[in-house]
Amino acid sequence: MTRTDEEAYRARVRGCLLGGAIGDALGGPVEFSDARSIVAEHPDGVRTFVAKGPHWPAGTVTDDTQMTLFTVEGLIRAGVRTDRGIGFTLGVVQHAYDRWLDTQLLLIPSGDRDGWLQSQRWLYARRAPGNTCLSALTEARKGDDSIQRFGEQAVNDSKGCGGVMRVAPVGLLPGFDAEWIFDAAAELAGYTHGHVTGKLASGALAAIIHQLNQGADLNAALDSAQALLASRPGHDETSTALAAARELAAQSLKPGPATVERLGGGWIAEEALSIAVYCALAYPEPDQFLDALALAVTHSGDSDSTGAICGNILGTLHGETALPPELVYPLEGRGTILQLADDFILEFTRATHLHGDYGPHTTWTTRYPGW
Repeated sequence: MTRTDEEAYRARVRGCLLGGAIGDALGGPVEFSDARSIVAEHPDGVRTFVAKGPHWPAGTVTDDTQMTLFTVEGLIRAGVRTDRGIGFTLGVVQHAYDRWLDTQLLLIPSGDRDGWLQSQRWLYARRAPGNTCLSALTEARKGDDSIQRFGEQAVNDSKGCGGVMRVAPVGLLPGFDAEWIFDAAAELAGYTHGHVTGKLASGALAAIIHQLNQGADLNAALDSAQALLASRPGHDETSTALAAARELAAQSLKPGPATVERLGGGWIAEEALSIAVYCALAYPEPDQFLDALALAVTHSGDSDSTGAICGNILGTLHGETALPPELVYPLEGRGTILQLADDFILEFTRATHLHGDYGPHTTWTTRYPGW
């Protein structure tokens, strides 16, 4: 990359991860609430962080951001692992999800794990994690007695949004073609969600992020992702959902909860992606970032996931400078998110300065062991 390209890439990576976390934190407190009650308290939509009880202060992120961070860490460690000459191995990310599972089962780090992310104590909190993610990852831990071993796809038939809400970082990987990005994200979602729609919606999101990361506008990114999607068996549900989002955005309807809910509730993968895309299309300009996120979370559905995905998309499109500063500074875990974002950028732009089979030998491989 040229220096200009690298600076643009940095802005997009940081924008994607922070934007997703902001959307997640906006939507988390109103998830499971109906639109009528949300609008009664927030007539203009949820535009500020609100608390959800004494153990959920304003700005708190959910499992969506937690799992996205472990996706990032897994991808970095997969990059380090290529020093062994065995290629970029996605199974490393499944092991990262297994470390996330520790944060849901333990009160504090066990001391038995390596790498730095699992040592961050603030992550050891249950924020309404999806049962499908928990059960699939628990099953994969059982070894020979498991019906799903590490490296294998989940045997369930779930197409919940727990796969698509965590795979945006795959689209941020430079140097990979769009086909690989799509299939890699689908595979990562498939570690917990076995239904083809859950996988393909995840592949489509990563493909959208991939195109935006290369400088495409949103409509061009959607065109490219939909073309890839259409070549995959079982794509009908996801293709229909994305087409519905684009058609709805093209109509002269006032954006609001009733309009959003025409696309569903976001509990399942294709609906979560569709709602996020619609909201991004409804408010596509950099100064409309908060308008888009407020629309994405103010509905009777999975508000944190639709907000997170919309934030991923627009954060990549516009970069970190479009993010509302009043929501950036109080965001839970911002330091960790930014450190991971910057480390991701370093790994995939400057890896030869950090590690290699024949050197240099730095403490990078202690922070991110290659397995």
